[in-house]
Amino acid sequence: MINRRGVVAAGVSAVLGLAAAAVPAFAQEYPSRPVRVLIGFPAGSGADILGRFFVAKLGDVSGQSFIVENKPGANSNIAVGLVATAKPDGYTMLFVANSNMAGSRFLFKDLPFDTVKDFVPAASFAQIAFVVVVNKDSPHKTLADLNEFLKKNPRNRYGVTNQMAIITTEYYRQKVGFEATQVQYRTAPDSLPDVENGTLDFQIMDGTFAAGAIKAGKIRALAVTTAKRHPSLPDVPTMDEAGLKGFELAPWWGVYFPKDTPPEIVAKVGGWMNKISATEEAGKFLATVGSFPMSEDGKTAAARLQADIALWGPIVKAAKIEPQ
Repeated sequence: MINRRGVVAAGVSAVLGLAAAAVPAFAQEYPSRPVRVLIGFPAGSGADILGRFFVAKLGDVSGQSFIVENKPGANSNIAVGLVATAKPDGYTMLFVANSNMAGSRFLFKDLPFDTVKDFVPAASFAQIAFVVVVNKDSPHKTLADLNEFLKKNPRNRYGVTNQMAIITTEYYRQKVGFEATQVQYRTAPDSLPDVENGTLDFQIMDGTFAAGAIKAGKIRALAVTTAKRHPSLPDVPTMDEAGLKGFELAPWWGVYFPKDTPPEIVAKVGGWMNKISATEEAGKFLATVGSFPMSEDGKTAAARLQADIALWGPIVKAAKIEPQ
């Protein structure tokens, strides 16, 4: 009986050992086929430019193809929803901003997914400086000039293209104290002509896209929303430096998988992303598109998202923004 029990125990241990070894082996082989990377913005947008750089580098470090699929629409909720319901095998992933993952839960009702429960983060890899811009011939040379104008004129118009722009502009409006009409655009390229011709009094625009137009002299930058100046726009002050003390609200980008994706795969991709972000090449690229590198693992990215959710909730409530 003792021998028989010993044989059975040994057999069970062997099976469990094989099962335990199988998961790391599967992760070690990953990816064995092309991986879909969904981005909820159109080709040519700032998000697309940012995402494609890192997707290309993922292909280099993994030896496998990572393929961008642009799924614009509904403020990226289409792309987020597709990943939420995708098979959790590591072959569908999402490049998305915290504005979508933190903001959508407050700005939209009846979302078919939960941005926390239905996803697992792999890494955060870049922070973007949003920029307060006006047309190049605007009489407003500084943020203080714009603030005074906005407070005196009740018929102001500003543009937004995504959740981050909505939240950041509302935070700015609350800080300064002015009234304005919001004009929604599908993409930043769609809104740019109305900034250039003065149809809009101002816009807080994604620096990834805006940097090119600013350097080309098409629009004027008054301030960046990050805590420090951006190397690609060294003459543009921060909101804090421009007089709005303590103002910092800047989006960051992360990599997410559907919930239940094997943790070994999530960690593997997260490690690749952190490695890419830390390279000199990535730093130089990000500087050209108004961004900063980040190298945070999935656990840190998850904590950062929770902090954003706690911050954004009161801003939306104070603004009395009704979920759409």
